[in-house]
Amino acid sequence: MLPFAFAPPDAKTLLTMDYLKKTLNARVYDVAIETPLELATNLSARTNNQILLKREDMQPVFSFKLRGAYNKIAHLSPAQRKHGVICASAGNHAQGVALSAKKLGIRAVIVMPTTTPQIKIEAVKNRGGEVVLAGDSYDAAYAHALTLEKKHKLTFVHPFDDPDVIAGQGTIGMEILRQHADPIEAVFCAIGGGGLIAGVAAYIKQLRPEIKIVGVETIDADAMAQSLAAKKRVRLDTVGLFADGTAVKYVGEETFRLCQKYVDDIVRVDTDAICAAIKDVFEDTRSILEPSGALAIAGAKAWVAKHRIKGKTLVAVASGANMNFDRLRFVAERAEVGEQREALLAVTLPEKPGSYKKFVTILGARNITEFNYRYHSSGRAHVFVGMQVANTKEAASLVVQLKKQGYPALDLTNDEMAKLHIRHLVGGHAPQSEDKSAQINELLYRFEFPERPGALMNFLTKMSTGWNISLFHYRNHGADTGRVLVGMQVPKEDSKAFATFLKNLDYQFVDESKNPAYKLFLG
Repeated sequence: MLPFAFAPPDAKTLLTMDYLKKTLNARVYDVAIETPLELATNLSARTNNQILLKREDMQPVFSFKLRGAYNKIAHLSPAQRKHGVICASAGNHAQGVALSAKKLGIRAVIVMPTTTPQIKIEAVKNRGGEVVLAGDSYDAAYAHALTLEKKHKLTFVHPFDDPDVIAGQGTIGMEILRQHADPIEAVFCAIGGGGLIAGVAAYIKQLRPEIKIVGVETIDADAMAQSLAAKKRVRLDTVGLFADGTAVKYVGEETFRLCQKYVDDIVRVDTDAICAAIKDVFEDTRSILEPSGALAIAGAKAWVAKHRIKGKTLVAVASGANMNFDRLRFVAERAEVGEQREALLAVTLPEKPGSYKKFVTILGARNITEFNYRYHSSGRAHVFVGMQVANTKEAASLVVQLKKQGYPALDLTNDEMAKLHIRHLVGGHAPQSEDKSAQINELLYRFEFPERPGALMNFLTKMSTGWNISLFHYRNHGADTGRVLVGMQVPKEDSKAFATFLKNLDYQFVDESKNPAYKLFLG
C-alpha cells in the first residue's frame, strides 16, 4: 500500500515528517557517543519519582553541542567543505565545531570575544580550531564572524537556529526512546536558543505524543518563555550570566516555531536551584555539571514540587560539564540554600549575660553553618547566622519562635544581597555614612560588572569626583560577570546627576539602600 492513501499530508505535516527523517538520518556518531540514560538513585528517592539522567556531559567535548555541529558540517557540499566553516562562540558550541571540522579535515574559524578566558581559547585550539578574538561581547564577535564568512566564503555554523543542527540534537530524543521503552511522564531540556529542546521535541512528539516536553530556563534569561507567552519572538535587553551556556537574548526563528508546536510547559529556576541541582548530580554520579548543564535537573525538581508528581518516570538531559573551577566555591556556598536545607537569619541579641546561651538553646540540635557577629552597641548585637533546616517551613517556624523568645529575627534566605555580600561584610557599620548637616546620604547599589579589564575604571570615570565611595565589596565567582556592592555618599542636590550616571553606566544594578540586611549590619 502506498503511504498517505487516504489523503496527502499538508505542508506542515511534511515539515514535521522531514524533521523525523532528518533526525533518523543525522550523522553524529562519527564523533559523538550514545550517552547512557542513568537512574539518579538519591534524587529519585528524595522526589518519590524515577528520575533518569541523559548523560550528555559524557560526550568527547563534555556537551551535547557536538551532535548538532557535526551533523551540520557533515552535510556540507564538497565546495563548502573546501572553503571551511566559521562560528561565533566562547563556549561548548565552539569546541563542538572545532572537533567536528577536525574530524572531517575541514578548516574551522572560531570567533571569540576578547574577554574569553584563556582556558576556553586553548580548549578550542587543542581541537583544531583557528581562534580569532574580536570585540568584548558575543554580539561583537558574531558581527565579526559574519564579516569573515563573506570575505573568505566560509559556511556559518549556527549554534541553534539551523535544521541540521536541530536534527543533530534530536538524536538525543531518539536515544531516550530507544533506551527506555516503558512509560515516560516528561522529558526536561535546558533552553538557550532552543536547538536542544526543538530537536528532542520534534522527534519524541511524533512517536510518543503522550510524553510531555518541558523546557527549563533561568528566571533572568527566559527569552523562550516570554516569546511563547507573547506568541512572537521577544528580544531581552539583558540576561543573567551565571548559566552562561543558556544566556541567550533572542531565540531562534525555527526553534521558536517548533517549541510553539511541541513544548508543553516552561519552568523557570533561580541560581540557588541550579547550584542545588549540581550538588544533586554530584552526589548521584560524582560528576560536576556546569550551571546550564544542570538546568534541566533543577527544572525537573521544581516541576515535581509544583505539580506534586509521585511515582512517575522523568528524564532530564544533563547537557554539559564544562565547569569553570573557580565557580565551585560559589556553587557549594549556595547549594544548601537552593535545596532549602539552609536558612540564613539576622537575629538581634541583647548584650547581657546568658543571651548567647539562650539563643543557641532555641536553635536546638540544628547544625550551624555560619555565624557572623560584631559588637553594635552597649544594648544589642546583630548576628548573621546560617543553619541547616529540613525545609522552608522549619525556617519560618524558627523565626516565629525566636521572636516569641524576645529575639527579633529576619529571614534573609532569599535576599540576594545578603547571600552575595552581607555575609562577608557583617560588622562594618559606618557611623559617618550619613552627614545630615551636609545633606549627604549613603546610597547602596548592587552592580553586575563585566569581568574584563577596565570595567572598574569605566565605573570610576563616569562617577562624579564629588561622590565618595564609602563601601565596596567584590568576589570573583568564576563567571563572566562580577557581583559588586558599592556604597556612595551622594549629596541630595546631586540626585538627578546620580540618576544620569546610572543610566549612562550601562551596567545592571539594583538599589539596595532600603534593604533590611544593610540597615542591620552596615548602615
